[in-house]
Amino acid sequence: MPKITFLAPDGTAQTVDARVGDSAMQTALAHGVDGITAECGGAMACATCHAYVAEDWMERVGPATGIEADMLEFAACEVTPASRLSCQIQISEELDGLVLRLPETQI
Repeated sequence: MPKITFLAPDGTAQTVDARVGDSAMQTALAHGVDGITAECGGAMACATCHAYVAEDWMERVGPATGIEADMLEFAACEVTPASRLSCQIQISEELDGLVLRLPETQI
């Protein structure tokens, strides 16, 4: 089972087990990770599951494109090349160890 580490803005780390096929957002919600609001439930209709992919994971996860990149314009915090909507990051065995940094706020 892949593990994902969510880093809170204060540097606190929470590492959780993720199910292959779930999104990083679903994983965060299932484990009560603070910092993922997910108001639209993963429909890519808001930007309240915004996360920053750790630099060493960017190549494997890839950048936001298309509608996701457009939706990130509505994020409450700074959008960077590492910004992704966690609802659009599908968990696979290859993402075991993924690190996502959470923004200061989602709303």
